[in-house]
Formats: sequence, structure tokens, C-alpha cells
Amino acid sequence: MPIDRTDQGIDPEFRAIALHTLADAALSRARELGAEHADVRVERLVGQSIALRDGRVTQVVDDVTVGLAVRVIVDGTWGFASHVELTPERAAATAERAVRVARTLRPVALERVQRAGEPVHAGAEWVSAYEIDPLTVPVAEKVALLTEWSQRLLASDGVDHVRAGLVQVRECKFYADTAGTSTLQQRVRIGPGVTATAVDRASGGFETMDTLAPPAGRGFEYLTGTGWDWDGELARIPELLAEKVKAPSVDPGPYDLVIDPTNLWLTIHESIGHATEYDRAIGYEAAYAGTSFATPDQLGTLRYGSDIMHVTGDRTVPHGLATVGFDDDGVATTEWDLVRDGILVGYQLDRTFAPRLGLERSNGCAFADSPHHVPIQRMANVSLQPDPARDTTTEELIAGVDRGIYVVGDKSWSIDMQRYNFQFTGQRFHRIEGGRLAGQLRDVAYQATTTDFWGSMDAVGGASTWQLGGAMNCGKAQPGQVAPVSHGCPSARFLGVNVLNTQQEGQ
Repeated sequence: MPIDRTDQGIDPEFRAIALHTLADAALSRARELGAEHADVRVERLVGQSIALRDGRVTQVVDDVTVGLAVRVIVDGTWGFASHVELTPERAAATAERAVRVARTLRPVALERVQRAGEPVHAGAEWVSAYEIDPLTVPVAEKVALLTEWSQRLLASDGVDHVRAGLVQVRECKFYADTAGTSTLQQRVRIGPGVTATAVDRASGGFETMDTLAPPAGRGFEYLTGTGWDWDGELARIPELLAEKVKAPSVDPGPYDLVIDPTNLWLTIHESIGHATEYDRAIGYEAAYAGTSFATPDQLGTLRYGSDIMHVTGDRTVPHGLATVGFDDDGVATTEWDLVRDGILVGYQLDRTFAPRLGLERSNGCAFADSPHHVPIQRMANVSLQPDPARDTTTEELIAGVDRGIYVVGDKSWSIDMQRYNFQFTGQRFHRIEGGRLAGQLRDVAYQATTTDFWGSMDAVGGASTWQLGGAMNCGKAQPGQVAPVSHGCPSARFLGVNVLNTQQEGQ
């Protein structure tokens, strides 16, 4: 039987590690060697991925990553080292290596490290919001559920193949630094998904339809009815897929769009989330996916979108993939504005970048995806806020469109190296005629510049339409790191957006 960890808190196996002894050994040695600052992370990441094709298991992979990381500042220069062995002797030796790295790098460092202040958080503990740790559920039980979902779809007319998968992670992390902060945290995340495929054997073509459930900071309860209606969605997929197969190809041109949260979250991620990472905005991060058009000289003046555009960075929202109590700089997490009334007003920051923007404190965006990687500035849950005055429904947004398209679900995307010119596709596209849905379309992509797109937003849905989307694998840095992140948004309406026909564009 699965174990309910709601009251149990931190995994006992992780708590049993001599965490403070390891930290004391590393921090004491770093001080002895002249470090101005030192911090220690001890992490244990337990993951499992399961994959099925047509109801048959193709993969079950378990992985565990354990390690200790020491980061120091010596003479204004960072040093970092890590090791898999969790002993006081190895912790002290790892601190020595980190100090040697800092001293080796000092002659080539272009500037001295300055960090924003942070209150001391001694003995703090935090556990994410979930009910059942999915990694305590027997594999057979999870495979049986995915098999049943697959067989349910395969039994429907027009469904030729089904892929089903499940990714689960338990992340336990201990942090301590020379200022006196120590935090012990655990978060769980889960990413289920099912794809149905219909094959046209005459032409050799095919169409697919994915479930829309996003990965989430939830437990196994997410697959059994808490947070998502799996039975309802699986029942609708065969009919929607059959309609998609027969749908006409879109006529390219300008359309009014009503975009569902299941699609809009990805546009937010690429055109706002990455663009408001401060390291990209100043050109510090450029080699992996580029910089940003939203440079600091435009802070407080850049017209990012229409007046109703309010976007926040948030590391605290329940079930968010980037939600955590304290970041990897020992900073207590928070929520803040990135875009307010359509104007760029903030960035995502860690303690190193906050002083460059003249801020006294970081907003808690430091994260490393492994004990063997150095923390870098990573994305918060960047979210578009709903209409604060009225709970406008998606149906009301659609009713205000004479000729347009309702976009549902994410698929492929493309954006330039400054997060400015982009195009996005989706899972399905419903024609809007006279304020009503009038059947699906195929081969649709919407294309715009970031500011033109968000400037065309004339209405957002209310709180009842707001939903968290997200991804488990946002990539950044070299060596590459991946991070989980969610993005909340309501349904929203955009006027006169250019729509491409992807079939024609590909010829």
C-alpha cells in the first residue's frame, strides 16, 4: 500500500543522514581556509519513469542521485566542488577543493562577487503540498492504471496506437551556510501523460491527441481524481481525435484568438519567463537559448503588453513545480510583479544578481538540479493573473469573437534568441464563427512578436479559468541543467493575431 506522507513530512531515510555533522565539517574547514562565505547542500533525488506503448510496458527506470556540494567565496571569487560520499572527512575535503577552485579562478575573474543580504533562517523545514508520495506506490499498481487507460482508448474506433507515461521525483535537500541558515526541505512532483494516434493508412498520414493534464507538484492522488478529471478527458479524446482527422486545413491570415491555459502557459514560459530572467537580460546567460529583448534600461518603461497584463513571479503557489520554501541561496521564497499594467517592472533574481539591479534582497530564484551542479538563477512560476474584477468565463471570451480560433493544448514552438519573434502550435484548434465554436481546424500556428502579441490581449478570463501548466524539463546553462516550472494563467483573448498554415509553410 502507498504511504501517506502528509503528516510524516521529510523522508526518514534522508533525515537519518548526519546532515548537520556534514555541514559543520565543510563550513568549519572553509572558514579555516579563509572563505568569506560558504554553503553546503546535501541532496537525495529519487526518480522513476514508466512508459507503455499500446498497453505494453516499454520502460521502467529507477534512479537515485545523492551527493554533497560545497560552494565558497574566497577573495570575492566563487569556488565549487561536490562528492557522492557523505562523511565528515569527505565534506571537509570537498570544502578544501572548493577553496582551491576559487583561488585558481581568482586571476581570471572579471569582478568580485557581491551578494544581497538575507535574514538567517535557522532550522527551517518545508514540505510541498501532496498527499501520497508516488514513489511509495507499487510499480505494478502504476502500470495497471496506465494499462487500463491505454486499453480504454485502444478499444475506441479510430484510435490505432496509444502511448502512456509517468515521471515521478522526490527531491530532498538540506542547506546550511556560514551565516547560520539551515533548511531541510522535501518536494514531490509528478508528470503523467497519454497520447492517442490515428493513422490514415491510405495516405500514410496520422494525427495525435494528447491529454492536457500538466505535470504538477502533487502526489499519486493526482492520477486518481485529485486535481484532474482523467475519466472525463480520456472519454473525450476518441471523438476529438476523429474530428481532428477530418478537419479542414486553416486559411492563413489574421484571426482573433481565444487561448486556453493548456496552450498559453507555454507562450508565457518562452516569451515572458525566459525573457525576464535577469542573467539573460544583461547578456550573462547567452550560450544556451540566447539573451532577452527586455533589457534593464527599459525597466519601468517597456510596454510589454496591454493595460490588463499582470504577470507575477511566484515560488510559493501550491502545487507549482518551481514552488519551494527556500532557494539554493538560503532565501525565503516569495511572489512579486514582473509586468504590471502592461509595463515591465521586475526580473527573476538570485542573491548575486539582485545588487546589480540595486535591490537589497533576492526574490529566491537560485536552483541547482543536482548536488553536483552549481546553483544558477532559474525560473519561478511565472503566471498571468486573471481578471480581478469579474469571473469572466472562457465561453464569454469566445462569445465576443466573430471570426477566430480557440486554441487548446500545447505542442511545438519556436522563438528567436532574444525571446521576441515566435510561433506556437497546439493540440487542437476550434473555429469560432459568430461567437460560437464551429468545428476543428488543422495545420494552425500563431505567429507574432512578443510585444505585439501581448499588446493585442483585450480580455482575460476570471479566476475560475485560471490553471497551472508547466514542464519538468526547462533547460538552461552549460553544462546543461533542467528545472521543473509551472505557469498559471486564465483563458485570454487576443485580437488580429497572424495565423500560419503549417502544411503550406512546410512545402
